[in-house]
Amino acid sequence: MVPHLTTALTGPINELEQRILDATPVIERWFRLEWMEHTPPIYCAVDVRNAGFKLAPVAADLFPDGWQHLADSMMPLAAQAAQAAIEKICPEARNLLIIPENGTPQPDYLAGLERLRDIFRMAGLNVRYGSIDPAIASAASYAAADGQLLTFEAAQRSAYRLGLDHFTPCTILLNNRLNAGAPGILEELHEQYLLPPLQAGGSVRRKSVFHHCYAEVCKRFGKLIGIDAWLLNPLSAVTGSIDLHTQAGADQLRAAVDALLAKVRRKYKEYGIHEKPFAVVKANLGSSSMPAMAVHDARDIAPLPAPKPARGKGGKGKAAAAEPAEYVVQEGVLTQERLDSATAEPVIYTIDRYVVGGFYRLNAGRGSGEVLDTPDARQRPLALAGSDHLPRPGAKPGASAPNRFYMYGVAARLALVAVSYEMESTDPELMEA
Repeated sequence: MVPHLTTALTGPINELEQRILDATPVIERWFRLEWMEHTPPIYCAVDVRNAGFKLAPVAADLFPDGWQHLADSMMPLAAQAAQAAIEKICPEARNLLIIPENGTPQPDYLAGLERLRDIFRMAGLNVRYGSIDPAIASAASYAAADGQLLTFEAAQRSAYRLGLDHFTPCTILLNNRLNAGAPGILEELHEQYLLPPLQAGGSVRRKSVFHHCYAEVCKRFGKLIGIDAWLLNPLSAVTGSIDLHTQAGADQLRAAVDALLAKVRRKYKEYGIHEKPFAVVKANLGSSSMPAMAVHDARDIAPLPAPKPARGKGGKGKAAAAEPAEYVVQEGVLTQERLDSATAEPVIYTIDRYVVGGFYRLNAGRGSGEVLDTPDARQRPLALAGSDHLPRPGAKPGASAPNRFYMYGVAARLALVAVSYEMESTDPELMEA
């Protein structure tokens, strides 16, 4: 389930890691039973942070790009996972339609789409790109980072199906976050599989629902292997609808951060941890463009600057009204990993229930208690470990190096289980039943 990949950490296995490694048979059986009852997302990218004393996923992206950062050696594994996923959904499938983001794509995004296409081609599918961007009337070609041209064709809708000229897919793969809402062209597709489902879109999905589901998963998993669920679960809270451009809104957020940090301090004291806790503030709604913000002291929270005026034809305009919004306050998890003199965190990619690789996000300008996902972050593929790190037949127990990357795979798959719960709890058809 989890490949043996190289990691930045080379020190001794810590207590939490050892507990997870020792429980491998129990853990794998638990996951196997979960997947008998629940459906994992078609694909996902999970940001994982390893503080040594704590290991936790801090974000789960259901519309992952960045597939070009997977090592070439991981392609066969990714193709096998894609094939297994398609066999469950539509065993006789021949065609797959990928729906890209609207607007003019950047070369890096196109490189990820190109790699995603290659994965599903290796899985035995014909793959084409169908755009739902109203600006694309017929077809448009764009150059990826490697110079290859990718053609986006205008998706065409019939009564119950979506496709292209002479191309009818069994499955439609969304790589469009639908931040502006689900367009009618994607609704009521009764004869095709749309993955991820519409309730995963940015205009619908709320991080607080995922965190609630993940907390429930960790309670059960922690009991299974005999550890405190907090060691795998970042504490979180959600505010009401507030306007951060006002003093009242900033005060409400400050109170929420203060309350969460107090809970974290109690856990740190319980475990004898001497680090300074911090919180990460995120917009609850997935379509928000607000970047995650690390807060080390609630007193630092101040009202945001007033929105800039919207300019009219005459060059003047009224200030845009700030929309109140909900915010998630999440316990910050330190990272003890460093690579190339930069602070690092692994991003784990999955297809269906399988870990298929990932990359390190590197940020030389940020510390271990800060958000690393910034425009100047770099990526380094996680590659397969050398044969000297694989178990050696006939070797004494403990003689071969353990797969310490396994813990990241466990954290990522716990996030997958939580996502499966989340999608079930927000499925409109199940909610109406």
